[in-house]
Amino acid sequence: MSVLSSLTPALATIAQQIGHAVEIEFTRYLIGAAGVAVLYWLIQRWIEPRRIQAGKASFADRRREFRRSVETIFVFSLVNLLTFAMFRAGWLPVNRGAPDIGIMVAQIIAMVIMHDAWFYWMHRSLHLKVLFRRAHATHHVSRTPTSWAAYSFAPIEAIFESIYVPVMFLIISHIVPIQPWAAFIFLGHQIARNAVGHSGFELAWPGFTRSPLTGWLTTTTHHDLHHTEGRYNFGLYFTWWDRMMGTEHPKYHERFEAVVGANRAVTTSVVA
Repeated sequence: MSVLSSLTPALATIAQQIGHAVEIEFTRYLIGAAGVAVLYWLIQRWIEPRRIQAGKASFADRRREFRRSVETIFVFSLVNLLTFAMFRAGWLPVNRGAPDIGIMVAQIIAMVIMHDAWFYWMHRSLHLKVLFRRAHATHHVSRTPTSWAAYSFAPIEAIFESIYVPVMFLIISHIVPIQPWAAFIFLGHQIARNAVGHSGFELAWPGFTRSPLTGWLTTTTHHDLHHTEGRYNFGLYFTWWDRMMGTEHPKYHERFEAVVGANRAVTTSVVA
């Protein structure tokens, strides 16, 4: 009985920490996925001509994406507990004073670039036959994705998708202590770009993909093409890796321009 009595407070603390981690991750997901879904519904009258695919996701598709995303949130939350434990143990130095704007901006840029590199190579690896069916096929069930698909992963992919966070924080914090606002902004940027990238509507302007000022950024069309033709467009935020490795869709610019062009002809599919 004494052993059980001593374990009860510890188990309660662990349960409380897990619940808190789930609450944080679920809130991030809802703000991103639901926020984009609601916003696009409100402005649907104006953005309907920018729909990338002629087909529309069904309610069943959205329900499946949401259910899978909730499962992913639990996996992400467990990884988040690892990150919190590393903070408490002092393995991840954190700036406790006033934020340093210069360092904060530098850390945000570093986090985004590191995440993009990690995602590209992780993503390509998941498309190997030995991994695809078990780890990544769940995400590709969404042939016409919506913002709710932002976290629609199999558990194995969810681990691969999230483990970079503690590793990245570990690397950056040992160069200079982590700025809390840098971590907060990075995580917000991550879910926002993810939700928009799966939204199914292209809101970028004509010429975006060919301009030297913006062509290095991915668009919704870029990732939508990956969902319909999985051999191309593995990048997350930037087109650098796809261009360097020859994995950018050969008709990416044409497909983008067909969506955003003034005389757009809506096709029944984006499959070549």
